[in-house]
Amino acid sequence: MKILLVEDDLEIASFVAKGLRESGFVTDHAADGVQGLDLALGENYDAIIVDIMLPRLDGLSLIRELRKKDTRVPIIILSAKRSVDDKVKGLMTGSDDYLTKPFAFAELLARIQAAIRRSSTTEDPVRLETGDLSLNLVTREVKRGEVNIELQPREFALLEYLMRNEGRILTRTMILEHIWDYHFDPQTNVVDVLLCRLRNKVDRDFEEKLIHTIRGVGYVLKRPS
Repeated sequence: MKILLVEDDLEIASFVAKGLRESGFVTDHAADGVQGLDLALGENYDAIIVDIMLPRLDGLSLIRELRKKDTRVPIIILSAKRSVDDKVKGLMTGSDDYLTKPFAFAELLARIQAAIRRSSTTEDPVRLETGDLSLNLVTREVKRGEVNIELQPREFALLEYLMRNEGRILTRTMILEHIWDYHFDPQTNVVDVLLCRLRNKVDRDFEEKLIHTIRGVGYVLKRPS
């Protein structure tokens, strides 16, 4: 999943971005409102975190512009402004949640996950399923049948991406940009290495194989027809 962080305090931005990446999120950072708006309109994000007091374009104006464009991505305000009036104003502008500084990263992460779940179009926004494979977005538990599967953060992020796009072929370039945010030679083998690791955990010990290679194109997760 991909997050945009719009924050001019570089110390806070570094702390939040590091935590998000360690949690398996691809994270872009913008240090001012204009850059944040450009990124938000030019990329596909699963959630956006916005400070209010930003140079060039304040956070509330940024949110208004996004909502004018009918952008429905979840937006969380992260601000030092703590009054009830500030929170109400922020929420009325079009944000989905409001968290005040200082904050615990665990709470921010929980709010991001909750906002993404609420915006999900799946019938069960907490749980993804393909056949006997299930992935819980809250507990981060992965199972095939009754067998627990332990995944590293990037493996989890890749499986979630595959399951959210069940039946759709994902190219190596798409996976690179979604999981690593790489914009370079798609011939690099990091995707193949990660897919191999994931396949060994998800498919190797099971009769029904779910992750399939489409030679020369990419990968797809689906049940055999």
